[in-house]
Amino acid sequence: MEITILGIESSCDDTSCAVVRNTTLLSNVTASQEVHRTWGGVVPELASRAHEQNIVPVADKALKDAGVTIDDIDAIAFTRGPGLLGSLLVGSSFAKGLSIAKNIPLIDCNHLLGHIMVHFIDEPGVEMPHPSFPFITLLVSGGHTMLVLVKSHLEMEILGQTTDDAAGEAFDKCAKVMGLPYPGGPVIDKLAADGDPKAFKFAKPSIPDLDYSFSGLKTSFLYFLRDKVEQNPDFIEQNKADLCASLQHTIIDILISKLVKAVKAADVTDVAIAGGVSANSGLRNAIEREGEKRGWRVFLPKRSYTTDNAAMIAIAGYFKYKQELFTSLDVTPMSRVSKIE
Repeated sequence: MEITILGIESSCDDTSCAVVRNTTLLSNVTASQEVHRTWGGVVPELASRAHEQNIVPVADKALKDAGVTIDDIDAIAFTRGPGLLGSLLVGSSFAKGLSIAKNIPLIDCNHLLGHIMVHFIDEPGVEMPHPSFPFITLLVSGGHTMLVLVKSHLEMEILGQTTDDAAGEAFDKCAKVMGLPYPGGPVIDKLAADGDPKAFKFAKPSIPDLDYSFSGLKTSFLYFLRDKVEQNPDFIEQNKADLCASLQHTIIDILISKLVKAVKAADVTDVAIAGGVSANSGLRNAIEREGEKRGWRVFLPKRSYTTDNAAMIAIAGYFKYKQELFTSLDVTPMSRVSKIE
């Protein structure tokens, strides 16, 4: 039986719609919002307004690119949360409107579940490798950093997570301190390629069990730069590549050290990464090296699936459809969630 799902993602500043038929991706259209670069970060009110402008043309293009019409859609999957409430309201309201107009079932999806499920997307004519259950996912983004034991497509256990800031936020905030443009993570990744990762040392927090913390690292980095700039006003410019390489090395070392512990504790061999920071070349190289050393099967998402996109919501919606996990029209968006389900 063929199941065709329209996915809608609007959790932050990217408006995205995608179509999957079973697990095969037919289209994935995303409209990014450049306006936030001016402010050095996402402005929630501007984000929700841009979603309102983008959602209809993006959905229309996704259907056309997939070669289907709205009448071919078996269910509409949308992001319920976590995310910016105003942005989520635009996506969920659009999904509800389509559902009412066309009598199409609704499926609400967890944004974090979507990030993990990208590892089960297939592409037309391409046989994609998929991890076997159970496996560990390091989910790392601007808003989340966690280690998840994935027991099935819809059964997840959070083994550890950040107690304060996320790794992606640490990248962006430290980049801002150096005067780099927003978003800072990709800029740091690019500059780090020409720097010495051992040029400078920054604080690594001592957090028990499998939890993370990045607030101390940000503070350490800030004070380090403050003291150096007092001695030499051109310090940042003269050492930009080494600063980026050293910062990236520190963040990756923190992430990988807990990942190794989680994999040992769970006694698994399949390991995946997901989320916006999984596009970072340093992290991808580090986890591949660790996998070769420890005998892991490592799964890296395509970079187009690392950022917020509707393909991940559509594929999550497909697996929920198979279990008939539909939602009602009175479901409301959630800015925060405590579980991945």
